[in-house]
Amino acid sequence: SPAEVVSPRLCSTRVVPEGINKPVVDRIIRVDHAGEYGANRIYAGQMAVLGRSSVGPIIQQMWNQEKDHLKKFSELMIAYRVRPTALLPVWNVAGFLLGAGSALLGKKGAMACTVAVEESISDHYNSQIRTLIEEDPEKYKEILQTIKQFRDDELEHHDIGLEHDAEAAPAYRVLKTAIQLGCKAAIFLSERI
Repeated sequence: SPAEVVSPRLCSTRVVPEGINKPVVDRIIRVDHAGEYGANRIYAGQMAVLGRSSVGPIIQQMWNQEKDHLKKFSELMIAYRVRPTALLPVWNVAGFLLGAGSALLGKKGAMACTVAVEESISDHYNSQIRTLIEEDPEKYKEILQTIKQFRDDELEHHDIGLEHDAEAAPAYRVLKTAIQLGCKAAIFLSERI
């Protein structure tokens, strides 16, 4: 739910590692929190349309993992004192509409959306992993571990989408390209705003 986005706790008793590149960490945590928030809204939209269908339990399983991802990035925001993107209200509506809209195309449409989004996010996570390794893998050990695990979960969701006929969705290539362009724009904006 939107109320679970960020804990009301204003400070953390945790010690942030010395010598971290704060602007890089802020950008990574902010955009990843926004992405996981958006993913939660996408799956909420898909469940609103397909929750009682045969694919409902599969969508719910992926959504449960996304809820865990969002919780972790909410915790990291507090620990590293990172502000959320100002665009969360936009991602709330856009994510739900994307999820519900793709689900209105049926199971294949929902799975095509999943493939497009999860492929984009996996690529994005890989880029972040490279950045943090170049910075100093030991300093960023916790964040790296988190991103690697979540990337693997996203790749699993991608593969689930393919296994459930994503490529058979109407206008699959066009739909996938449009969704991925939207993801790139959302990433670009959420890192900065």
